[in-house]
Order: sequence, then C-alpha cells, then structure tokens
Amino acid sequence: MRNQKLTRRSFLKRFTYGILGTLGLSGGTYFYSKHIEPSMLTITEKTIQSPKLPKPFNQFKILQFGDTHLGFHYNLDQLRDLVKKINNQKPDLVLFTGDLADDPNSYPSPKFESCVSILSSIHAPHGKYWIYGNHDHGGYGTEKINAVMESGGFELLKNQSTTISMDGSTIQLAGLDDVMLGLPDLDETLKDTDPDSFTLLMCHEPDYADQTVQYPVDVQLSAHSHGGQIQIPFIGHLITPPYANKYVEGYFKLGEHPLQLYVSRGIGTTRLPLRFLCRPEMNIYYLQSQETI
Repeated sequence: MRNQKLTRRSFLKRFTYGILGTLGLSGGTYFYSKHIEPSMLTITEKTIQSPKLPKPFNQFKILQFGDTHLGFHYNLDQLRDLVKKINNQKPDLVLFTGDLADDPNSYPSPKFESCVSILSSIHAPHGKYWIYGNHDHGGYGTEKINAVMESGGFELLKNQSTTISMDGSTIQLAGLDDVMLGLPDLDETLKDTDPDSFTLLMCHEPDYADQTVQYPVDVQLSAHSHGGQIQIPFIGHLITPPYANKYVEGYFKLGEHPLQLYVSRGIGTTRLPLRFLCRPEMNIYYLQSQETI
C-alpha cells in the first residue's frame, strides 16, 4: 500500500467524521454539516447598555462580521450575498473583526480585485473599520489583506483608537493587532482614549478579554472561535483554536467594571468545511443610552 502523509486537516476530518459516526450522525448528517448548515446565516441582535453612552447614540446600530475565510469553501458569490444582507440591515457602523481569506498568499490576485469591489459596496454612514485576524497575518498576507480592505473602504485599527461622532457627542472605537501573529499592545491602543468615555474594542481572539478587563474598556467584540464549528449535544464544542477556548460564543460579563464581551461564531469555516449545530453568524448591536431610561 502507498503511504500517505496525514495532514492536519485530513486528521481533523477523520477525527470529526469518526466522532459523528460514533454518535450515529454520519451519512446524511455529514452532508448536512458540509453543504447545508454553513449557508444558514443567523443574524443575532443584542442591546448594549452603558451609563457612559451619550443620549444621541441611543439605538445607534453597529454591525459586526468576520471570519469569512475566502478560499476555503467560501467564495465571492457568497460574499456578494452577504454584503446584500449587510446593506439590508442599514447599519450606522460596520466592523470587520478579522480573517478575510483563509490563506492570503495562495488566494488569486484577480479574486482579491473582485473582493475590493464587493467590500466597497458596503454602506455605513459612520464608517467601516477592521482589525487583523491570525489568517490575515499568516501566509505573508499582511500587506495583501491591508491593501484589499483599504481599497474596499475599510479603515484599519492596529493598536489604535478613533472617535465616532453623533450630534456633538462621541464614543471611542479601538482595535487591537492580532494576538497570535501580530504585536498587540493595549497600552498603545488606548493611550489617546478617555477612560470616562464609552470605549468599544475590536480584538480578534476572545480569550484576550482576560487582559482587556484590566483596562477601561466597556465592550470587546471578538470572533476567531467559529463557535467551535461542530457542537455535539452533552459534549459541546469539539474543536476550538488557541485563544478561543474559554470564551467560545455568545455574551460574557467580566470583572467589576464590568467588561462586556461578545463572541461571534463568524461567517465561514476553516480547518474543516463543516458546521453542525453551530450556524454562521452576523451580529447586530443596538446601543442604548441609559439617559433615556
């Protein structure tokens, strides 16, 4: 017999298929996990309350998406359809929390050019911002992804902050460089922020919230985990990446301040082209000023 090299992805595929088979979920469920659930986008809506939110920002609408992983079972037609859904939401502010392409170095340049056109069609009156994910930095993709996102009208926040204005009031938006493959620096990121003003931080890896909680940040938006992609009843998430083992999906409240952490399941897949009981997710956040309550 010919010896075959067992790659990480093939190992994960065999491992996962074995688990599904052991639980009696092979065959049709494997087909469902590969071809049906990955396209079943969920739009999750949450309300963010804070005494720091100025009254003009009441019902301000923020849309978060991330982890498209173009090139790994996610194509440009799917991205176009996603952008239509984004624009249908009429967000005030759009945030991309990393991992545009699965392997930027091998993704064809003509497709990146088409990607620019698609991203350019996203509309948000108060801006479009993004941060690096680990796949954006990986595979020598840093400058390629930056060029695509910039040409698509997105502003990079790499250990930086900015202000979002509404009727004479402001909130603070910050973005951290990727934790795994970048050079994250919260002190640098927040150096120009006012600790008494509402601050929202984009950080690709959710488990970094254990460091963020030590700073005057009110909300952290993360992705990276894909929600584990495969969830088995009574077992939970089968596979989660580094820095997404503690906070895998959903909402968490940390510390006395407190820090509000929201973790998105993301759009695409990586490692395995499967989702089971873990539908892809786009997130909508409505800010609610307590001055109106």
